[in-house]
Amino acid sequence: MDIEEKLASYYKQMNRHFQSHGRTKDFTGHSSKVHSVGWNCNGRYLASCSFDKTVTIFTLDKDRLSKEQTMKGHSDSVDQLCWHPTNGNLLVTASGDRTVRVWDARGNGAKCTDVLSTKGENINICWSPNGNTIAVGNKEDLITFIDTRTYKITAEEQFKFEVNEISWNNTNDLFFLTNGHGCINILSYPDLKQIETLNAHPANCICIKFDPKGKYFATGSADALVSLWDLDELCCVRCFSRLDWPVRTISFSHDGQMLASASEDLFIDIAMVETGEQICEVPCSTPTFTVAWHPSEYLLAFACDDKDKHDRDAGTIKLFGLTNSS
Repeated sequence: MDIEEKLASYYKQMNRHFQSHGRTKDFTGHSSKVHSVGWNCNGRYLASCSFDKTVTIFTLDKDRLSKEQTMKGHSDSVDQLCWHPTNGNLLVTASGDRTVRVWDARGNGAKCTDVLSTKGENINICWSPNGNTIAVGNKEDLITFIDTRTYKITAEEQFKFEVNEISWNNTNDLFFLTNGHGCINILSYPDLKQIETLNAHPANCICIKFDPKGKYFATGSADALVSLWDLDELCCVRCFSRLDWPVRTISFSHDGQMLASASEDLFIDIAMVETGEQICEVPCSTPTFTVAWHPSEYLLAFACDDKDKHDRDAGTIKLFGLTNSS
């Protein structure tokens, strides 16, 4: 079977899969807007963080998320979270309270293990693939690097342009950031020397994700496009253009073959990475600002700007990919 036949077979397989596994279920997690969701490395836990200053941990049990605990400690909105790449119990959060908090999610005794003060209101965070470093960005476009073996700040980089999402590549030797000029800045790591600036979009470049196979990375922009980049060649190989609003969040499936993207459009687009074809749409009643594929199953967690019957933030987490017969 050649590559085109394999891709066609995968497309048919996943199209059939989501025809029978197209259900979305809601789970209450917070009392205000959910900013970020993320799975731990083994897919047992899903974490969410919110404007309500809390972090919630869910356990995945077949077709449902069971709320394990809500962790408090931040004194302002929690804007983003990230799990340790290999330790399924550790996660880190970035908050407007000018701190970074590290949490141990084990059992009912889950607790904050470290609090690190930073220079500004934090809005984005990522963990290096080797687990040794956390990078956190604030509203003043300062990125702070923290050694997780000592929990000491090892470097700070101030940028003169709007910094949006930040991420290492899968091999830990390059550091990427998206900026307000529509560019992708690539720095060498750990020396943080600028080595490349890619003119990716004509508008604000908002989010970036790397596929788990290390072949591609994708960016989402205010121009409503998702662009797919060959990591070795640093060239754009494909654009996804079904959304009409700024792309706020993207996520690759565990096999690297599907890409979910979302915005203020009332659906999440799930596309074939290699062809750009749409496999399915996930209906949403309100804008979506965070999506995350499960690390080993075809389950997509996401959160929308939902309201309850009193027009208050609902604080719900949604899980798509559940069997229709349940």
